[in-house]
Amino acid sequence: MELKWEILKSEQLFNDLWFKVRKDTCKTPQGKIVDPYYVYEFPTWVTCFALTEDNKVVMELQYRHAIGETCWEIPGGCVDDTDDDLEFAIKRELLEETGYEFQNFEYLGKTCANPSTNNNWMHMFLAKGGKKTTDQHLDENEEIHVELMDLEVFKEKFRNNEFIQSMHVTCMLYALMKLGELKL
Repeated sequence: MELKWEILKSEQLFNDLWFKVRKDTCKTPQGKIVDPYYVYEFPTWVTCFALTEDNKVVMELQYRHAIGETCWEIPGGCVDDTDDDLEFAIKRELLEETGYEFQNFEYLGKTCANPSTNNNWMHMFLAKGGKKTTDQHLDENEEIHVELMDLEVFKEKFRNNEFIQSMHVTCMLYALMKLGELKL
């Protein structure tokens, strides 16, 4: 069954560094015209559930202005045009944000924050064998506090719904399943 819409017209309404908005006029397979349909365009993202050599979870505390709260998160960010591939991008993000390098990476899949309005994917990784090799090299507007969290403490915080960034929670779930720490 074909459900894909045909884009009849597309207009860029807003275009900034990491966020764009476009307005589409679409036609469904049944012939219905959908006008307007707004799409939020973001770059591709990567994120990682990262474990140190001694099995500590690399966590970050960041203030998130949109909700006015400081949140626990896992490392990640935007894929840059200069990144060779997704694994290169997450290695770069980990090193920049945390100062850690990792021995092993495993791709966990991809997810989309809201496919009804957002056009981008977030690619998820599990990294093991992390070792601090340098200081953080943060972007100008980043202020990130890194904390190594015991896996049992992490799981307790997880059970208590202390992690609210939904895309990161998705990565956490897949990583915990891969590690055998989450029973379905």
